[in-house]
Amino acid sequence: MNQISRRRLCAALTIGGAWTALPAFGQQKLKVVASFSIVADFVATVGGERIELATLVGPDKDAHTYQPTAGDSRTVAGAQVLVTNGLGFESWADRLAGAAPFKGRRIVATSAVPRERHLADHGHSHGHGHGHSHGKPGGSDPHMWQDVALARRYVGAIAEGLAQADPASADSFRQRAATYDKRLAELDAWVREQIATVPAAKRRVITGHDAFRYFARAYGVTFRAPQGLSTAQEASAKDVATLIQQIRREGIRAIFIENMSSPKLIEQIAREAGGVVGPTLYVDALSAPGGPADSYEKMLRHNVTALVAGMAKN
Repeated sequence: MNQISRRRLCAALTIGGAWTALPAFGQQKLKVVASFSIVADFVATVGGERIELATLVGPDKDAHTYQPTAGDSRTVAGAQVLVTNGLGFESWADRLAGAAPFKGRRIVATSAVPRERHLADHGHSHGHGHGHSHGKPGGSDPHMWQDVALARRYVGAIAEGLAQADPASADSFRQRAATYDKRLAELDAWVREQIATVPAAKRRVITGHDAFRYFARAYGVTFRAPQGLSTAQEASAKDVATLIQQIRREGIRAIFIENMSSPKLIEQIAREAGGVVGPTLYVDALSAPGGPADSYEKMLRHNVTALVAGMAKN
């Protein structure tokens, strides 16, 4: 993304639901609302100068537990396009769109991912590459962007949705998406190279909630967490005690807090298990503009670097 577009995205993420103030170049820009910061980065990269972008849940904010405001309703009501992740990640988004009311085009990024690529929530589980899950059995894990190959599908869906909403700008959207897709393919290869530097037996990580199943499947890392698919689901004392015992037994030292949720539980687990909390991972939200993870690409590079360093200590 060029410098102008990056500044524009940063402004959108900083002010949340307010429309970004953009100069007029003689062409009316498509008004787009993104549900949260990671999706907003995809939209900004594809949309470029042809869109005005507003973001409902900004940097370092938890979209799982977000409560929409009256200002959000006005922003959504004035939009031509609403882009969400889907699969219940923003459980409030459908209610907001209905109440606004929103009459434009909906783009659900996960709709571009075939059902066979979905990871189902089967309730409480401890399988390889998974953590504790306390979601609704039978649903799908919504954190698909953790697998860069699936994030590339998001980008394709967003490009086509914007193209349909603004046919005059369709070529621009598709060209920008194609350029971005090449960078994401390179990012995917880099993640695999970095993870491969850690012996398979050491690829074990503790995080705050069960958000890394797609990363686990794609890159061969086992994640465990005290909370389920949503940060709104509280961990039971039994699950926490079991996890502490497992950390001690397996000698896991790669323990991480998440940027958009309270660190207290993970800090307690690390303290009682004799572990050390590593750098913050950016999981369901980007960092603030100028931070270490203020774009999707920077987020993946930051997280992978932290994970590799932590797993090497196991």
